[in-house]
Amino acid sequence: MRTGLTKREKTTAIYFDEFGDMIEVQTHNTDLKKRLTAFAAQYPECCRQIDDDEQGGLTFEVEKGRLSFRLTAPYSKERRRAASEWAKKSGIAIPK
Repeated sequence: MRTGLTKREKTTAIYFDEFGDMIEVQTHNTDLKKRLTAFAAQYPECCRQIDDDEQGGLTFEVEKGRLSFRLTAPYSKERRRAASEWAKKSGIAIPK
């Protein structure tokens, strides 16, 4: 979809406060839009689409506790080496 927006303008914003019980997610990210749309269809009591900006962005309201962030620590050199060895033994190609 051509929107006239640059990649820098295609943002994802997540809004919530400590008082309310809902999180607002506004995004242009295709994968996230698909995931939120599917989640809203399956669990309408926990998530619903509340806006479409007509430029490719959708806004959803999600119940607190249903959205999470995952921080991952960087791999140590030893862990990267072990993963590389395992991949070679398993015949998995590692992209460059």
